[in-house]
Amino acid sequence: MQYNKFLKWFAVASTIGMLLILLGGALVTKTDSGLGCGRHWPGCNGNLIPDEITPEVLIEFSHRLVTGAVGIFILVLSIWSWKAIGHIRETKFLAFMAVFFLILQALIGAAQVLWGQGDFILALHFGISLISFASVFLLTLLVFEVDQKFDTDKINIGNKLKWHTIGVSVYSYIVVYTGALVRHTESELACASWPLCRNTFELPGDMYEWIQMGHRAAAFLIFLWIGIIALHVIRHYRDQRAIYWGWLTTFALVTLQLLTGMTVVLTKLNLYVTLLHSLFITLMFGLLTYMLLLVSRSK
Repeated sequence: MQYNKFLKWFAVASTIGMLLILLGGALVTKTDSGLGCGRHWPGCNGNLIPDEITPEVLIEFSHRLVTGAVGIFILVLSIWSWKAIGHIRETKFLAFMAVFFLILQALIGAAQVLWGQGDFILALHFGISLISFASVFLLTLLVFEVDQKFDTDKINIGNKLKWHTIGVSVYSYIVVYTGALVRHTESELACASWPLCRNTFELPGDMYEWIQMGHRAAAFLIFLWIGIIALHVIRHYRDQRAIYWGWLTTFALVTLQLLTGMTVVLTKLNLYVTLLHSLFITLMFGLLTYMLLLVSRSK
C-alpha cells in the first residue's frame, strides 16, 4: 500500500533523527559545549540565530536545531502511525511515549541551559532520550511488519528467559545512567588504566574513581548477563528466529560497547570512539526493548 510505503521511509528518517539527537547530546557533553549559547534558550547568546560562530556555539546550536526538526518528525510519525497501524496493540502507547519523552528531554536540556542542574540530575537526560529513541525504533519495526516476517505471533518464551529479559532490560538502564554520570562528572580518566584503577586491586580513593569503577563493574556485569542469556537462547531457541538473532545481535552490541568503553580510556577520550560507545549502547537498548515487546506477546 503506497500510504504505508511513505510511512516506512518516514519512520526510518525519524529513527535516524533520534540517533542524531542522542549522538549530538553526547557530542555536546564531550566537547563541553552545553553553554555554547550562554544562558539563553531557545535563542543563542541573546539572538534567535547566533551572530558569532565558535565551535561550541556551532555544536550546541546545531544540536538544538536537530532536536527541533526531529521533534516535528516524531510528532508526525506518532499521529501517522496512530491512524495507519493503530490496530496493533502497542502502537498508541509507543506513539505517546515517543513524543512525551522527547519533550521531557528537551525541557531538561533547556532547564540546564537556563538555570543549571546537578550532575546526578543531568545524567538522567541521556536515559530519557533513550526511551524516546526506543519508542520510535519499535514503532519503525511495527511499521515494517517485522513481527509478521519473523512469525512473532508464534513465539513461545519460557519463564526463565522472560525474567532474564525483564531483569537485564531494567539493569541496562542503570548501566546507561552510570555511564552518563561518568561523562557529566568528568570522571572518564579518574582511572587512567584499564581494567583496574591505578593497575592495583585497591579500592577507589575518591568519588570520581568510585563513579568510574562503578560503571566499569556495571558494564562488565551486563556483558556477562547477556552472554549467559545468549548461550541459553542458542541451546533452546534456535527455531525462533526473532529471539535467536535478536539476542545474538544484542550480545555483539554489548561486546562492542565494552570494547569501545575500554578504548575510550586507553585513547584518552578519543572523540570518535566516545561517540561509537554511545551509539552501541543506544542500539543495544533499542534491541532490549524489542525483546521486552516479544516477552509481552509470548503465549
